[in-house]
Amino acid sequence: MRIGQLSERTGVPTRMLRYYEEQDLLHPERADNGYRQYPESAVYRVQQIRGLLDSGLTTEIIRRILPFLDRTDAIHLDPQCLTPELAGLLEAEAARIQQRVECLSRNRDAIHAYLAAVRALRG
Repeated sequence: MRIGQLSERTGVPTRMLRYYEEQDLLHPERADNGYRQYPESAVYRVQQIRGLLDSGLTTEIIRRILPFLDRTDAIHLDPQCLTPELAGLLEAEAARIQQRVECLSRNRDAIHAYLAAVRALRG
């Protein structure tokens, strides 16, 4: 499929898909006319990338862990890819995400408390 079709199927703008390619996250084939050609599996790959970005991971980290996520049903571990450096990087990211989760939870609780107070005033 071409980039416009991938954009329609994933809801990700073509400009962002080109950025993913620049960041070495997507690897389309090129037709003779230079147009990008994506396999069907690119739909799932773009969804993975979006989910990982939404969770707060950087494109650098995503690029490094995508090889582990080739299968939709399991994490594929290649011992040659999992370096101590990458393990440390992932541990730091997990800790950072946990801090975000805790902050979001506190904010959610504060909003609920505010709403409860507003509702109590209304009677």
